[in-house]
Amino acid sequence: MRLVSTFLILFAFWLVLSGHYTAFLMTAGTLCALGVVLFARRMDVVDHEGHPIHLAPRALLFYWPWLLKEIAVSAMQVSKIILHPRLPISPTLIRVRTTQRTDVGRTTFANSITLTPGTISVEVAEDEILVHALTRNGADSLADGEMDRRVTRFESA
Repeated sequence: MRLVSTFLILFAFWLVLSGHYTAFLMTAGTLCALGVVLFARRMDVVDHEGHPIHLAPRALLFYWPWLLKEIAVSAMQVSKIILHPRLPISPTLIRVRTTQRTDVGRTTFANSITLTPGTISVEVAEDEILVHALTRNGADSLADGEMDRRVTRFESA
């Protein structure tokens, strides 16, 4: 199942990047995606951790829409700060506790922090992430733990 989904994702990516749908390019895309899947299988890198397809349904339905909303809200807040004449920033480093049990969960949490404008994951440890936030309010909103809870909820699917 993981090999099939890897092939489909790679082929779809090829199609999006190509933008041309001639027989030659579709065949080339199929062969390239198939070649990558065969190499990945031989190298044994397509596993539950490297390709966590089992998390996709729950993430697509519940986590990604929420994350996209958070990214949009944060982008608006950062835009206001940038456009403000006094540039009211208060750079802050904060350690955020993680409750995820797997590397995939912690990676998802750290990447979600970095995707959200105004925050970036600096260091990931076993049970905490060091985060640089543009403002103290941004750091406080991370400290409340909503993102951590949501990642943990879909990780345990």
